Amino acid sequence: MDKVFRTDLLDIEAAKTWKATVLTLYPEMFPGTLDHALAGRALENNIWKLDVVNIRDFATDKHRTVDDTPLGGGHGMILRADVIDAALGATAEAPGPRFYPSPRGRRLTQSDVRALSKEDGAVFVCGRFEGIDQRVIDKHDLIEISIGDYILSGGELATQVILDSCIRLLPGVMGNHVSHEQESFETGLLEHPNYTHPRIWQGIAAPEILVSGHHVKIANWRQKQAETITEDRRPDLWQNYLDNKA
Repeated sequence: MDKVFRTDLLDIEAAKTWKATVLTLYPEMFPGTLDHALAGRALENNIWKLDVVNIRDFATDKHRTVDDTPLGGGHGMILRADVIDAALGATAEAPGPRFYPSPRGRRLTQSDVRALSKEDGAVFVCGRFEGIDQRVIDKHDLIEISIGDYILSGGELATQVILDSCIRLLPGVMGNHVSHEQESFETGLLEHPNYTHPRIWQGIAAPEILVSGHHVKIANWRQKQAETITEDRRPDLWQNYLDNKA
């Protein structure tokens, strides 16, 4: 059965600090892109905070070994259950659900992100090599989550993508809450095209309706554009949209 996030929480207050806990073999990769723009300012303003844990610190031999060959044979190496278990044990008090970014996981959606932004935080275990021992996934009830049908070298970049999508929704991060409510996926549709000044650029004119001053007609135009784009580019989303309307 798919695990679900809590969605029955009240909006968290702007003053409450959302905490991200990241377990990784490469702590120097964090905060990475999250130290810039919206997420970076939010980190500086203590809207969210970051605790990065080096998995290798929990190795027990002199060589600080964290992986081993897969049982039954096969290529690559597997992160050991005892090492990951010890790292997770050391972060037992960290708030929020525990994620393992993996191409095998359920695909992340905007509704997942909204729900996660209402948690107190989240814990991420960044895999490397061929993944981590299944027993530690099962023991700690890790939520396997995917950001797309492709393979990365490790879970660090996927974790940063998930965190960025969540942090921007925290109270106080974005200046205009209406802005993100009109973005792709928030309404079940892809976003309509956007234009700015000058209206005529290199001989190409932006749609005249957008400078008409008629807000209802503009809203209807944008809705129709969003529907057309979604139907053309994402038939799966379009069918879900139709089903929800029905």
